[in-house]
Amino acid sequence: MAPDGASQAGVDISIVVPCYNEAANVRPLVAALQAALAGRRWEVVFVDDHSPDGTIDVVRALAREDARVRGMCRIGRRGLSSAVIEGVLSSSAPVVAVMDGDLQHDESRLPALLDAVLSGECDLAVGSRHVEGGSNEGLANAWRHALSDGGIWLAQRVLPVKLTDPMSGFFAVRQEVFERIAPNLSGTGFKILLDLVLSSDAPLRVREVACGFRPRLAGESKLDVLVMLQFGALLADKFSRGFLPLRFVAFGLVGLVGVLANLVVMQLASLFGASFGVAQGLGTVVAMVLNFILDNNFTYRDRRLKGVRCVQGLALFMLVCSVGAIANVGIARMLYDQNHAVNEASIAGAVLAAVWNYAMSSTIVWRP
Repeated sequence: MAPDGASQAGVDISIVVPCYNEAANVRPLVAALQAALAGRRWEVVFVDDHSPDGTIDVVRALAREDARVRGMCRIGRRGLSSAVIEGVLSSSAPVVAVMDGDLQHDESRLPALLDAVLSGECDLAVGSRHVEGGSNEGLANAWRHALSDGGIWLAQRVLPVKLTDPMSGFFAVRQEVFERIAPNLSGTGFKILLDLVLSSDAPLRVREVACGFRPRLAGESKLDVLVMLQFGALLADKFSRGFLPLRFVAFGLVGLVGVLANLVVMQLASLFGASFGVAQGLGTVVAMVLNFILDNNFTYRDRRLKGVRCVQGLALFMLVCSVGAIANVGIARMLYDQNHAVNEASIAGAVLAAVWNYAMSSTIVWRP
């Protein structure tokens, strides 16, 4: 017999939980959902990015006990946004909720979110920490508060609708609305709600519901400065209306960091008496290594190289960038010889090198 709340006719609500290394939180979360959604027809879909802690094994064991539990294990793909997209599109429920797998979102607020959407009064209901009755106490320290508050301020400058908490990862949406917007989503980064709102052709009807954000009980937080850089790249992608791929924007931002590192190393080397050639060489090598590290952990986070493959990737990346540097100089020199316009020649060479490095990095170093 199907467990209480399950039905052969299907479910009315799917809760999609993107997760990575959340094995200790799976059973407590399902128990919390059982209490919060008693009397409703629901299911929970854990989308696991092949966690090394065996998260999917715990999900599968629980699924054998409770038909409302489903698991999806993704191999070779990483990222919260893309996990949510796959989880939502796997659902046939009319309403889908998204929440984290770390028990920080207050599951007792799920009925209010779901009822707001089911009533027809909105397309999207968002669990907000910043309306009356909400709480942000689960952010561990002042640094995380600053990251969150800064992201909220920046997002509110570009949103087509009013949202006090556009960085929230706790929301409910009509499945048909999500499916309509899905082709426009970037699928990169951690801020799927922001992507969803910015990608809609028409402003969504939104309602915010007060929600607490609790301290994490197990595992480690994924919020870090790289997540915020991905957030910045997402905004740039939406500003350009998709003309510049988000990954290319991120690659360019990392490249700027490399340029600054190159200049700093050159200056330091010169202070210690190194010749210009030696200083330039040191700066170039440091910039390449730094760019590789940042790209591996940020731009290509979903294709991250590890172990021996990381070492091989670094060597290949430096080779690709060396060819790009040669092309940069060659094109710039050729254009300069034609019209003696220094700035135009330099920019053209730099753009060509950037496109070359990005194309080769995407297809050879971090190949899909």
